[in-house]
Amino acid sequence: MRKMFLPLFGAIGALAAVAAPALANDRYAERPPVMVSPDLSAPWVTQLGRAPGVVRSSRGYAVQQPQWGQPQVRYRQVAPQGQYYRQAQPRVQYRQAQPQAGTDRVRTAAVPGRPARRTVARPQINPIYLPQEVAFNGKEKPGTIIIDTTQNFLYLVGDGGKARRYGVGTGKPGFEWAGTHKVSQKREWPDWRPPSEMIAREKAKGRYLPTFLAGGIENPLGARALYLGSTLYRIHGTNQPWTIGGAVSSGCIRMRNEDVVDLYDRVKVGTTVVVM
Repeated sequence: MRKMFLPLFGAIGALAAVAAPALANDRYAERPPVMVSPDLSAPWVTQLGRAPGVVRSSRGYAVQQPQWGQPQVRYRQVAPQGQYYRQAQPRVQYRQAQPQAGTDRVRTAAVPGRPARRTVARPQINPIYLPQEVAFNGKEKPGTIIIDTTQNFLYLVGDGGKARRYGVGTGKPGFEWAGTHKVSQKREWPDWRPPSEMIAREKAKGRYLPTFLAGGIENPLGARALYLGSTLYRIHGTNQPWTIGGAVSSGCIRMRNEDVVDLYDRVKVGTTVVVM
């Protein structure tokens, strides 16, 4: 019986001797290099390709946004390691631009294959247009809003011969007006529906306005709006705070977003508004 199994064990051993080198060679064989498509980095490059400080809405309107420290991207060269290749990863370095005297900070961004861009530096707001308590000797009752379109100030009359003063933007030449109205409604982050006259007027200048824009940071009415009677005029915020102190609007009264929020919380529907 023992002699019968010896040839069988010998055959199995021979087969194992032949198969073992083949399995080892398959396991440790040189593999082809891993090729990674460069398109995988396209979303990152596309994102950096936008003009710094500019965000575009789904409707295509460009809105200036503060962005500090835009990334500078430098790519490492791919180096072979044995028979394998490693995808180059971006090395991001953030740099904050130095402010210039009398202006907001200047933002710069370097994009691979493109020259560095700069946003337009906006002048800082004059400190006289920041909210402050001032003396007031008018005859209006406390709680009344008075808007001086000549000096571009809004006064919220208080007690004891005092008033809270804010800087505002008022109607540009040809859009000035005066009168007395009541605050008819208040809205947080109001929607904007430009009047048909404004749409036609801007279209003649080559600018196309939307018929409707939902409330938000891109909306020119800003964070809050106080509607004046049945008129089309409002006291509202703005996404262009550098215009405060000038004659810049189509008749509405502009305030910085932080200032209109403060005023909004201090007044009620029915408040008297005097525009001079």
